Amino acid sequence: MSIIAEAQRVIRVEADALYALAGRIDASFQRAVELILAGTGRVVVCGMGKSGLVGQKIASTMASTGTPALFLHPAEGIHGDLGMIMTGDVVIAISNSGETDEMLRILPSIKRIGAYLVAMSGNGNSTLARTSDVFLDVSVREEACPLGLAPTASTTAALAMGDALAVALLVQRGFRAEDFAIFHPGGSLGKKLLLRVEDLMHSGDTVPLVSEDTLMKDALFVISAKGLGVVGVTATDGGLRGVITDGDLRRALEKGYDILGQRAAELMKLNPRRIRRHELAAAALQIMEHHSITSLFVFEDETGCIPCGVIHLHDILRAGIA
Repeated sequence: MSIIAEAQRVIRVEADALYALAGRIDASFQRAVELILAGTGRVVVCGMGKSGLVGQKIASTMASTGTPALFLHPAEGIHGDLGMIMTGDVVIAISNSGETDEMLRILPSIKRIGAYLVAMSGNGNSTLARTSDVFLDVSVREEACPLGLAPTASTTAALAMGDALAVALLVQRGFRAEDFAIFHPGGSLGKKLLLRVEDLMHSGDTVPLVSEDTLMKDALFVISAKGLGVVGVTATDGGLRGVITDGDLRRALEKGYDILGQRAAELMKLNPRRIRRHELAAAALQIMEHHSITSLFVFEDETGCIPCGVIHLHDILRAGIA
């Protein structure tokens, strides 16, 4: 068999295993989800060998989607790490055969501690399945390995069942993208959903502002000194009336206008785009991209007229929001 044909066969075997698994999602799956939701502790995932690697991924996925979870290696559990399990925890034990020695040796202690047991196995008649509070059938018709030895389709099925549990729990908890970001503050998603305009904006003396009567030669100095390529033009009450950008100045000079003797009010653009300080920085980026501008003046709320800051495109990009 060619390399390509063999690879395609493996994918088909595993895809068939997942299709069959979907048909076995039943009341037992619902009981497992309800047991975890009602639990007073955490989810502790156990597994040996390849099942252990799958278990680590399941625990990680749950932990990042609102279900407190950790991984316990059964062999380490035999030698003291069972202290990680508490009364009210839900233990998810993964074993395709359901007879893994290290797993069976910790079952009495799990029951004695007062934790619940969800078995994820390919053998419904196994010791693990019969001991469990809930049994999840992850059996497969065949492994993708032509020798029938290497865990392939069976580990894929176990991983998919773990994902199904994690997502079902996520939905039942009403977990939001904003919640996900709290657990991922270092990633681009976390930055998009956590960083707000007030976290990145320039405020106080760094905000470029001039009055309507300011001569343009002086306004030019403010634009240059503040380094944001824009200056806000304010009325006598401090309210923002308009803005002048370095692009506006460049276009006026290209047309031959003598702007230095003009007042800021004569050159400003009225009704500038604005944003509230508590909005997400990603929202500011969206406004800038939509209107092809590079800065926004910031206000306390929708009705405010006196700016409390200004945010520039470069501030957003430096923060890793794109």
